[in-house]
Amino acid sequence: MRQPADELSIVGKSLIKPDAFSKVSGQTKFADDLALPRMIYGRILRSPHPHARILRVDTSRARAHPGVLAVLTGDDLPIKFGILPVSQDEEALAKEKVRYVGDPIAAVAATDEWIADEALDLIDVQFQELPPVMSIEQAIAGAGEPIHGTSNVHKTVALEFGDTDEALRAAAHVREDAVFFEGSTHLPMEQHAAVAQVAADGKLTLWTSSQTPHYVHRALGKVLEMPMSRIRVIATPNGGGFGGKSDIFAHELVAAKLALVTGRPVKITLTREEVFYAHRGRHPVLMKVKTGFRKDGRITAMQFQSFLDGGGYGSYGVASTYYTGALQATTYAIPRYRFEAVRFFTNKPPCGPKRGHGTPQPRFALETHLDKVAEELGIDPVELRRRNLPKPDSRTVNWLRITSIGLEECINKVVEGSGFLKRRTSMPAGRGLGFAVSCYLSGAGTAIYWNEMPHSEVQLKLDRNGGVSLLCGAIDIGQGSDHILAAIVAEVLGVSLEDIQLTTADTDLTPIDLGSYSSRVTFMAGNAAKAAAEKVRDRLFEVAAKALQCDPDELIARDHRVVRRNRPADGMDFAQAVQLAEAQDGLVTGTGSYTPPKLAGPYKGSGVGPSPAYSYSAAVVEVDCDSRTGEVRVPEVWIAHDIGRAINPMLVIGQVEGSVYMALGEALMEEQSFRLGLHKFPSLLEYKSPTALETPIMHTYLVETIDREGPFGAKEAGQGPLLPVIPAVANAIYNALGVRIDEVPITPDKVLKAMNDRSKRVGPKSVPAFDFPPLINADVPDEWKGK
Repeated sequence: MRQPADELSIVGKSLIKPDAFSKVSGQTKFADDLALPRMIYGRILRSPHPHARILRVDTSRARAHPGVLAVLTGDDLPIKFGILPVSQDEEALAKEKVRYVGDPIAAVAATDEWIADEALDLIDVQFQELPPVMSIEQAIAGAGEPIHGTSNVHKTVALEFGDTDEALRAAAHVREDAVFFEGSTHLPMEQHAAVAQVAADGKLTLWTSSQTPHYVHRALGKVLEMPMSRIRVIATPNGGGFGGKSDIFAHELVAAKLALVTGRPVKITLTREEVFYAHRGRHPVLMKVKTGFRKDGRITAMQFQSFLDGGGYGSYGVASTYYTGALQATTYAIPRYRFEAVRFFTNKPPCGPKRGHGTPQPRFALETHLDKVAEELGIDPVELRRRNLPKPDSRTVNWLRITSIGLEECINKVVEGSGFLKRRTSMPAGRGLGFAVSCYLSGAGTAIYWNEMPHSEVQLKLDRNGGVSLLCGAIDIGQGSDHILAAIVAEVLGVSLEDIQLTTADTDLTPIDLGSYSSRVTFMAGNAAKAAAEKVRDRLFEVAAKALQCDPDELIARDHRVVRRNRPADGMDFAQAVQLAEAQDGLVTGTGSYTPPKLAGPYKGSGVGPSPAYSYSAAVVEVDCDSRTGEVRVPEVWIAHDIGRAINPMLVIGQVEGSVYMALGEALMEEQSFRLGLHKFPSLLEYKSPTALETPIMHTYLVETIDREGPFGAKEAGQGPLLPVIPAVANAIYNALGVRIDEVPITPDKVLKAMNDRSKRVGPKSVPAFDFPPLINADVPDEWKGK
């Protein structure tokens, strides 16, 4: 049931986060801040080669080095693991082969980090170097040796929803484009770190800077061959994640094993360079998009191809592959759609989920493609999008269910706020405006490992003085999820935020949450928290109604009181209601859980893309281009986001503007670039990303559609706003200089090259031929279309 805004006392208000003071005062303890008695330090020896067989690992000199307490090799951790059940291809320490520079080979535990580093230098590894595969083109051509198995093809997808060839033949206008999106990394301020300890009873505890403690817990049980009941994982506060800490990493498994071997606490903190090689960031993707249109600009069919450079291991790559084609039809009403994709193994650090997971790349391709079509058809680029918007409460051609959609209002906000339609044709020399829109998930509709259990669970316990203990397995990675859970519970129970005591992300104490990824915590853990609070509230209302001699439906909880709705003087303190409930039935506690509705279609791969709700965004970007140097500055951005309902508007604005900042880095400067397998700039000094000096003025608009599925109507905010900014930058550069840069990052050298080229364009001319598997036709039945 929708609750009117005027009845809400906490939801919808910009209140201070519960962890705000501890963070700004330096009291927050991150993983690397932890220090335990008798703690020793671990370091990992990593491969200097992108591709090689391991012939011999001699650790004898390292073991004899003073201060060294343990040395591990691949023989000590032979069981493979991976975040996805279909990609169990990683080893904590490589045993027979290394697949990228930085692949872990051996590990040392010593009394300090300097001795551990000295010991690493004493380990003798003999390699047989193998030809590396360093690009999509090399992988397609079959260069080098297979990295896994007999082929460097990791995953292929070939889906068709309706006869796209027929629709394209009948279209009044058809356009085809090829674009390339370079990979980039997450760049969190906090480096990855883990501390492991074995208690006197043999129980293992791991503190780790992770977004997914539940999945780390499962992996530890598998790799260490220990019952999960004998392992405890505690996710420490994350100093930035952005998807980079949502995988399972070798240092977590190694720290745990070293603690088991030595009987002492072990800490491993990655260096900044190691973080660059641990990676799991944005896939480089080569794409082709071909679309047919009617004369009025309405889409008749689309064919989309993606070629992903996956790096050395699977990671989330199967899901990433599907995501490059999943959300085109949730943004636009596409009647017929073909999606073909292939992910290749290459000898680079493994790619995985970075903010927007698999969707910024196709969004760049699609939004620049539509701007070109608009120009060819003589239709305003804004109007072209408006003519193709999907409807609320509808099904897409690829079986995805749309609930609320505020995209048109988002478009109106940024177009009007920026004066886009008037100003874009009268900008000064070198200045331009670009426009783009996007869509994203409010949590993935299926779990990483398929099961019937809830995705999020919350437990509440009320004490006699009115305090509320909230336990949840979700970890706050800086996005403010702790505040959101506390705000939802406080709103339902009518107490203040200060009354909520949070315990999160501890596998011994908290119920399961699948993790802080896919923009799922507010939606899924929030729904679980709301359900738990409503159960507790109903119990309080039952006993209060007896005491007040009224019906429970007459009661409301507000301002630390339980009162009659129409007679607020007739009521009792919240703590008194808790005492009455405890006196009647014992401890006042309640649990809530959330399981997304089953939304997957009847075809293989349909588990990637469904979400209980989708957010929508629109952006206008202004650029200032120097035609002499090719430099591009962004002085101003207008961004609107369909949030459903903002639980805390200030936190939402922070998430939206953080997305804009990250998008500008990817658009203009960030890239994971390699030379002979080595990262060209694995440091904060050399890897270019925006600073405060490059951050533009941002105008942020929150559009509230009050989604029926979300807690108090909320949808996601952490990832979707990134997506339209990158293509909007490219479209603005075209508006400013008349050149098309069909690849990112858009660096000054590419701008100058395009200006001097007859085509006025930089980017791939086409995509290589690839033998995709036969198409699976999974068209939605006619009776479902538009419903």
